[in-house]
Amino acid sequence: MKILFVCTGNTCRSPLAEAIGRRVAIERGMSDVDVASAGVGAYEGGPASDGALLVGMERRVDVASHRSRLLTPELVAEADVVLAMGPQHVAKAEALGGAGKTYLLSAYASHGAIDRAVSDPFGGDLDVYRATFDELERDIRRVFDRIAAEQAPDRTSGGQ
Repeated sequence: MKILFVCTGNTCRSPLAEAIGRRVAIERGMSDVDVASAGVGAYEGGPASDGALLVGMERRVDVASHRSRLLTPELVAEADVVLAMGPQHVAKAEALGGAGKTYLLSAYASHGAIDRAVSDPFGGDLDVYRATFDELERDIRRVFDRIAAEQAPDRTSGGQ
């Protein structure tokens, strides 16, 4: 399964989400889950923001080698699920061919019970980045809970 995280510039939220997703996949032994990220208005090849780098170091996720990239129809097509930070990101991914597989991160993580954008820390201090990281980590862990549950063998079909 390939998960694509999408934000605006691909320098703050989605790189952190990608790094968190990679860590959670490793922790849970889910080697079949691949994560990536892109931005609807990204400048190709830019580094992660300073705040994302610093909070990533604090929280032991690596975004130092991250390079931003623009969301394209090809990236959307390659993804099994596109998880967006805000409604404008959902709309763009859907316009690029992601209808039916694009969701707000919070909505996917909560099976539709929560429908809110992930706050954008860009320009904020480290406490703002820390709060965004915590929000991302909470939702991404729930995403992996959902994936694990959906991949589990169906115990109701009578198969032993």
